[in-house]
Amino acid sequence: MFRIEELNIDLSALQEDSFEATYVLRDEYFNSLDGASIRSGNVCSEISLTKAGPGEYSLALRIVGEVVVQCDRCLDDMMQYVKAESSYTVRLGNEPDPDGDVIVVAEKDGVLSLAWPIYETIALAVPIKHVHAPGKCNDAMTQKLSELSATRSGDEETAEGVDPRWADLDKLKN
Repeated sequence: MFRIEELNIDLSALQEDSFEATYVLRDEYFNSLDGASIRSGNVCSEISLTKAGPGEYSLALRIVGEVVVQCDRCLDDMMQYVKAESSYTVRLGNEPDPDGDVIVVAEKDGVLSLAWPIYETIALAVPIKHVHAPGKCNDAMTQKLSELSATRSGDEETAEGVDPRWADLDKLKN
């Protein structure tokens, strides 16, 4: 069982000016996040946290791995390779950042949770369009999609001709 608390960094307990860690995130991580659309995967996340000033840190994330997403064409699950780097500014404080560009950690807690910054980096690395490689989609679904696409096409008339009701309406139009 994965515990989200494993991705917490206590900023007040850091002894050095930098912190580095590597986390291997599997299905348990994705399932432990409430509201996450990616539910499965195997991703390596490298974290680098460097002190930039009093109460301010620079956070760099590097993500490499695979996640399971739904194919847009056949709706079957498919593996999607993801690779991304992102950086954040982390600041101790009590007021949220008005621009949303800075991760603000409450001074009284001093604990930075990396669960959502890592997930957001992974989610943004997934391409908008995800489709299986040619020939890898579910054959039954692809065939059904072809049938329905052909019947929806309004540009071509079928062998049966035009429905007489539409022909009468077309006469009124002309």
